[in-house]
Amino acid sequence: MSGEYDLEAGPDPATFAAAEAEPDIDEETDDPVYAVGVGPGNQEFLTPRGRRAIEEADVVVGFTTVVEFVDDLTDADLLTCGYNDEAEALEAFGERVAAGDSGTAVAMGDPNHSGYQFVGKVQDAVRREAPDVPVRVVPGISSLQMAASRARTPMEDTEFVTLHKSGDLEADMERMAAAVDDRHLLVLPRPYDRMPGDIAAFLLENGADPDLEALVLEKLTHDDEEIHRFTLASLSEHAGGDGPDETPFSDLIVLAVRQPVP
Repeated sequence: MSGEYDLEAGPDPATFAAAEAEPDIDEETDDPVYAVGVGPGNQEFLTPRGRRAIEEADVVVGFTTVVEFVDDLTDADLLTCGYNDEAEALEAFGERVAAGDSGTAVAMGDPNHSGYQFVGKVQDAVRREAPDVPVRVVPGISSLQMAASRARTPMEDTEFVTLHKSGDLEADMERMAAAVDDRHLLVLPRPYDRMPGDIAAFLLENGADPDLEALVLEKLTHDDEEIHRFTLASLSEHAGGDGPDETPFSDLIVLAVRQPVP
């Protein structure tokens, strides 16, 4: 792999991250890099283990919007980035780890819920610069878990689909359409081309019941948390658009589509 990712041509860094089970790691002697899920944005939902990995790091890397949630917890050097300079930030992070610094990468929510592309990129950067340093994932509380609680959609009765990733989404959309007739759905939309209205319209086109209850759960655990309640038909009226000014919702959302109670 390299620092550049063509997700249409591959390899997808999420596949790289999931290629094999995590190796046996002795955290006292191996000094791993940590990939920490910081939770949904409220520090009360950051796990103690994740907090410690951030507090004890010499260098922390992550998207600017994620690092901002935890920058007051650490004296580490902060390497922030966006999509355009992500490769450069991760290369610098790998170099710091190779020089002997302890490193922590931070991701929103839980890396196991739509965070494996980032985990794969972190793992690749560390492996190229410091091949003997393992990467340990520290799970967090996901907005998905919060949404399941608010919407009362038990995980065992629910189909989870993440669209919050780069690349082709056709298989994910088809899986969602196949499940909507008999299972709850929890969906992480993709800003801003696969937003809740677009998903609702797609489900209706594929035969879903227009009267199904649809909840758009926005900014969960934040002070301005909101839950917007629709039928699938009324939510579809918000379909279309590809930018933040063309949707009533922010990018911090989960869509829940509930099956009726028998």
